[in-house]
Amino acid sequence: MNINLILKKQKESIKLDKEELNSLKEEVKKVSNFLEEEIAKQGANAEIFMGGSFAKGTLLKKESYDIDMFIRFDWKFDDISGLLEKIVERVNSKLNYNLSKIHGSRDYFKLQRKNVIFEIIPVYKIKKPKEARNVTDLSYFHVNYVKKKLRKNSINEEILLAKKFCQAQEVYGAESYIKGFSGYALECLIIQYKSFLKMIKALSNSKERIVLDPESHYKKKQDILFLLNENKLQGPIVLVDPTFKERNVLAALNAETFRKFQESSKRFLKSPSISFFEAKELDIDRLKNLAEKKSNEFIHLKIKTDRQSGDIAGSKMKKFANFLTNTLSKYFDIIEKEFLYSDGQESNFYLVVKAKKEIILFGPPTVMEKNAKAFKKNHKNIFEKSGKLYAKEKINFNCKEFLKRYYQEQKTKIIDMGIIDLKQV
Repeated sequence: MNINLILKKQKESIKLDKEELNSLKEEVKKVSNFLEEEIAKQGANAEIFMGGSFAKGTLLKKESYDIDMFIRFDWKFDDISGLLEKIVERVNSKLNYNLSKIHGSRDYFKLQRKNVIFEIIPVYKIKKPKEARNVTDLSYFHVNYVKKKLRKNSINEEILLAKKFCQAQEVYGAESYIKGFSGYALECLIIQYKSFLKMIKALSNSKERIVLDPESHYKKKQDILFLLNENKLQGPIVLVDPTFKERNVLAALNAETFRKFQESSKRFLKSPSISFFEAKELDIDRLKNLAEKKSNEFIHLKIKTDRQSGDIAGSKMKKFANFLTNTLSKYFDIIEKEFLYSDGQESNFYLVVKAKKEIILFGPPTVMEKNAKAFKKNHKNIFEKSGKLYAKEKINFNCKEFLKRYYQEQKTKIIDMGIIDLKQV
């Protein structure tokens, strides 16, 4: 199918219709009115500022919606999360939504009813980005920047295409367990490249680190690399925040996620298909068949944590899954792996592995006679190379057996990593 026709069809399907948008606006107005009334009662000297995709006009049509509401407090308040908690609790006593408190660098609150989630976030009313005490304080400037650019350029639909594509390719989100493209990052990239197609062409062809400065905060590329903090330059793309030159918008993006994006973009450009914009369910039968055909082993693990749902829980479980993969790779070839997490405190981890025939164990130098003697006693197939001892050891166990033994022996260490249960399904 023609690539332009595909993009045109997608644009028609990813925008909210008027009825849906009006319904959201009514819900927003209702919650805002209750918040404003309670803020006034508390004498909190704060104002409501709508943020996120809803405020910018870049909200993607989907089954549920996150609406960001920032409560901008005066500098005189210290514990703005505590102050907001009292306000939100009193508001919710009238609204009766599902209320939850989310812990982070600054606690915020969620109000949920049906398919709408209001994230109510405390921030400080700052005049300049450099006054920010927390990254959320910058949201005010991000929203105004994007809205200003979108008034000049009709690229809202291009932003929606970018978000839909990245969601379907599982590279959307700056959370630690994803390390992908945030919504604001994609908005900035589309503002830079003017269209979704131009963006994926430019990013997929690059083999070196990409450095972008949309508002020309720096005179030369070298100045960016020299003046920005080193820990903000680790990723494959440096995108200088148009509103704050000391920040890299894509600092969360890692090389693995970017490669995944590049590969998907290249495949789409080569063989355009609507399927690239459709979320794919994991084909477990395919993994099982892959294991059966090649005499490999299929593993399905359920990982459970007691940490807070969302970024914290997802990051803990993803980190453990990576740690476990490294441990297994000493004895097994990892043919394929898939980590799945959406929300809550549990995730699924799928592996297809093949046992290695034998592994080489590293021993002590021969001059360390006591250690060398113990090593020889514990291992049979010993050989020496360059004054060091090595042992060949055959793998006579499968992955399921290894995991069962591993969990029993390392349970305390696993719990210390924030994992309270590990089950084979």
